[in-house]
Amino acid sequence: MLRLLFDQDFNHDILRGLFLRLPDVDGVTALQAGLDKAPDPELLEWAAQQRRTVVTHDVNTMPDHAYGA
Repeated sequence: MLRLLFDQDFNHDILRGLFLRLPDVDGVTALQAGLDKAPDPELLEWAAQQRRTVVTHDVNTMPDHAYGA
C-alpha cells in the first residue's frame, strides 16, 4: 500500500477530494504528525523513517532538501 505524508502547503481541497475518492489511502498530514511547523529536512526524515512518500506543492525549497543539494 502507498503510504503518504502530505506537507503543510499541499492544497487541502485536493487532499479532501483524494480521501473522498480513495478512502482507504494511508495518508497523514504534517499537522496530524505534529510536523506542521517542522523544517523540510525534519519532515523528510520523519517520512523516511515511516516509509512514507512526501506529497507537496513546495517547488522552492523541498527539492533541494530531498536531493541533498
